[in-house]
Amino acid sequence: MKNKPFLTPKQEKVLNFIRKRVGERLPPTIREIGEELGFKSTGTVRDYLKALMQKGLVRRMNNKSRAIELTERASFNKIPIIGTIMAGKPGLAYEEIQGYVDADDLFLGRLGFDDVFALRVKGDSMIDAGILDGDIAVIKKRPNADNNDIVAALLDNNEVTLKRLRSKSGKFHLEAANVNYPPIFEEFKVIGKLITVIRKY
Repeated sequence: MKNKPFLTPKQEKVLNFIRKRVGERLPPTIREIGEELGFKSTGTVRDYLKALMQKGLVRRMNNKSRAIELTERASFNKIPIIGTIMAGKPGLAYEEIQGYVDADDLFLGRLGFDDVFALRVKGDSMIDAGILDGDIAVIKKRPNADNNDIVAALLDNNEVTLKRLRSKSGKFHLEAANVNYPPIFEEFKVIGKLITVIRKY
């Protein structure tokens, strides 16, 4: 995991505003940064941008008005949303990165960011466990889990599903948290354990 570069509180505010606007697909102008953060001079904004560039967090392209971009290092504390996981009928698991979860909002204990990933939930098979369509499931990578844990499981046909792990007569199977879905008894492999769900309103 990359070390977080030291930022002053105001540098952090400038960076967070840039992150917010880039996430909205509208990078801010220098003037907009100044207005948002109460800087009276565009020169002050340029000084902050210069400091962030020196720390490898942003870059600027001088031929554009909205020329501020985040570098990969600026996303060091983001957990990638790597695809969609079916909480319904099993479906294709891994697709391109669809966005990021800001790990500053999560309590991850001793976990490193290489130990976790996120998947967007699709379907209603885990609704009675409080997991809804559109939620972001944050998964700890691990090859095993305990009885009653909610896991991301890879099925034989390379599809992944989010289900509760159950043991019966010493053999594990997968169960939905919705009576409308039957248990899954086919072969599967646990690829991670659910540690939290994020829902935005």
